[in-house]
Amino acid sequence: MSLDYQSLDTLRQNHPAWRLLASPHAPLIASFLQTAYIAPNVRVLAQADLTEALEDELFAIRELQGPDSFPKSAADYLNDWAAPEKGWLRKFYRQDSDEVQFDLTPATEKAIGWLESLNERSFVGTESRLLTLFDLLKQLQKGSTDDPEARLQELQKRRDEIDREIAQVKQGNIALLDDTALRDRFMQFTQQAKELLSDFREVEHNFRGLDRSVRERIAQWQGDKGELLEEIMGERDAIAGSDQGNSFRAFWDFLMSPTRQEEFSELLEQVLILPAITQLKPDSRTRRIHYDWLEAGEHTQRTVARLSQQLRRFLDDQAWLENRRIMNILQGIESKTLSLRESLFSTQIGNEFMFIDSGSATIDIPMERPLYTPPLKTRIANIRLESGDEKLDSSILFSQIVINKAAIAGHIRQSLQLKSQISLTDLCLSRPIKQGLAELVAYLELAGDDSDHNRFKFIVDESIEDKISWQTADDSDISTTHCARLPRVIFLR
Repeated sequence: MSLDYQSLDTLRQNHPAWRLLASPHAPLIASFLQTAYIAPNVRVLAQADLTEALEDELFAIRELQGPDSFPKSAADYLNDWAAPEKGWLRKFYRQDSDEVQFDLTPATEKAIGWLESLNERSFVGTESRLLTLFDLLKQLQKGSTDDPEARLQELQKRRDEIDREIAQVKQGNIALLDDTALRDRFMQFTQQAKELLSDFREVEHNFRGLDRSVRERIAQWQGDKGELLEEIMGERDAIAGSDQGNSFRAFWDFLMSPTRQEEFSELLEQVLILPAITQLKPDSRTRRIHYDWLEAGEHTQRTVARLSQQLRRFLDDQAWLENRRIMNILQGIESKTLSLRESLFSTQIGNEFMFIDSGSATIDIPMERPLYTPPLKTRIANIRLESGDEKLDSSILFSQIVINKAAIAGHIRQSLQLKSQISLTDLCLSRPIKQGLAELVAYLELAGDDSDHNRFKFIVDESIEDKISWQTADDSDISTTHCARLPRVIFLR
């Protein structure tokens, strides 16, 4: 991209990331969205949850800066941030749901990432980056050389190096990285791991753009169905075969390998307990960064699945309409033929089989248009509102509990990464129930929820009865143990 004046001026006016950085509310927007989406790695939030979180954030700011700070409501701010002229949030409806959802746009994540890069780092590691560049050059050279002799020389060189290292180890000379080198490489690892996580949102955005263009083209297409399908499938194959599509598919195949997952988890656990790494106090999310990659990759895969679903629905609808039209024509011909079978081949005058209306133009005379009729205005009676004198206990309104289904789903998903199946009892033992029967019902609801592509498959073994217990405390901190008996529910990967 050319960084001339015209290009930068156009970018400043049209790019959402630049508009966000230039907004007077940028500190509020960036801090709130970073806390709501990026820090906990949340991809989608319901409008009610996001509005409640923003109301809390606005309340805290108004306590510090006065009640006139940010005068609009949280819902108005969210709608403003999701407007097309801003483009900092994506507002949409999930399939089979009437609740509004919000997602972060790739441009907003880029802007927040750039703000994070402004913080001064404890030290800038250059050795690990240089070694990474060197390894990349070696991979490029090795992957592009088709000379067998050169490849054999390279392999022989690597074998000699390995033999020398084995000899050194046998003599007790083991080369170790010092603490500075360990911290350098770990900081580069965490930075690239976060960048990879943010790249998923951009890949999903590109696939969603293709999905939107396909929907628009299907809705407006008036030509032959085959031509439309050929054009759409050609574009889809072009994206799937592009560098981005190939790289994502290779990454997904690598990540979905159970052997690779176990190897990655073991390596990560061994690195995180090193004293030099422990001193850095790494983010707790680093321990499960590969599970975050899986969740982000699932969103991208669902977008691709929706694209295929749109094409299949289009084919089904078109085939059903054409079949019905053909059947109506055939039934009309048959009924007409049966009614005229006695006189169909006679030569009598007026024995027609079918009439075709002659072509004629439809004429609309301007004076035939109806005159303007003013709309009726609704009269509202001026009834004076009186304040009530009822005394009600409003504390019950604040004693409601909300079950975090996303956290429960994440717990099930994380458990299924380690096992092919897990029972509901084991899930409740590893993550004890804290919100009573409602939380247990949430597990069962997720097990029976088929609106999310059957993500949680399950079976019920009625021959075995499980007992799940939990404790609750009343206002006097007296705990009570509750128990539920139900057939064994097993979640499957």
